[in-house]
Amino acid sequence: MATIRMRNTNKRLTQEQEVQSFLDEQGVLYEHWDMEKLPNDLRDIFLLSDEKKQEILSIFDSEVSSLAKRRGYKEWDIVALSDATPNLDELLKKFEQVHVHTEDEVRAITAGNGIFTIKGDSGYFDVELSAGDVISVPVNIPHFFTLMENRQVVAVRLFIDASGWVAHLYEDPDFKS
Repeated sequence: MATIRMRNTNKRLTQEQEVQSFLDEQGVLYEHWDMEKLPNDLRDIFLLSDEKKQEILSIFDSEVSSLAKRRGYKEWDIVALSDATPNLDELLKKFEQVHVHTEDEVRAITAGNGIFTIKGDSGYFDVELSAGDVISVPVNIPHFFTLMENRQVVAVRLFIDASGWVAHLYEDPDFKS
């Protein structure tokens, strides 16, 4: 279950309904998928072969297809990041810059954790995600994604066209890391 931390006040939202309501108000899609359907041999594995990635996509085919149909996504894949990922620190430096995209940025977390930092109506907030959490940051909303302390995540990424994933840096004097 996702939690939210307001960066300007440090206030936390931890109850499912308040998290859902807050994200709805910001125009951010939030859903939760049932992780019980993921077999034990695919849980908490962060170095995945192409076959294992395809297996995860097959297991969540109905959820991915439903989301894609509702939101117009045409392609999806799996990303797995951990300390075993080559050049992880360099990747994270790129991820941790406030940017926008020309389409939604969507993640469905199937293992590990991650944080989306998003600019909302009253400043930036962190959405801390764990397995089962699905989020879609709308087009042109300033944000960035990073890992939590455990530095491990597996996520399904959905998009309309790969060119929409190009990050366009967003210089914001209001942002404080």
